[in-house]
Amino acid sequence: MISKPDKNKLRLKRRKRIRSKISGTAERPRLSIFRSNKNIYAQLIDDVAGVTLASASTLDENVSEDATKVEQAAAVGKAIAEAAKAKNISAVVFDRSGYLYHGRVQALADAARENGLEF
Repeated sequence: MISKPDKNKLRLKRRKRIRSKISGTAERPRLSIFRSNKNIYAQLIDDVAGVTLASASTLDENVSEDATKVEQAAAVGKAIAEAAKAKNISAVVFDRSGYLYHGRVQALADAARENGLEF
């Protein structure tokens, strides 16, 4: 029997490859995303100090639960951009965590860009 490739294992391999090349600083933090089947999470991370500067997710009150997942991801992108503005952060390094730049990941990134984040 031929075994099927484990999608998450392949994603983690891509994630490791991406993370070897990018790192966040206090001036330009890393915008890291995590996508589960139900929710999407975004964090601004300063890798030098090892701290999370801001975060947003679909679990926050300001994100509508009856919207589609792509619309929810866009709302999270807007929320993380506003949180970054509040901390005087305008430029970030985008970390897609091994996910394809498509669908919810792209919606989050586009919404963050539209609301003032540069990456």
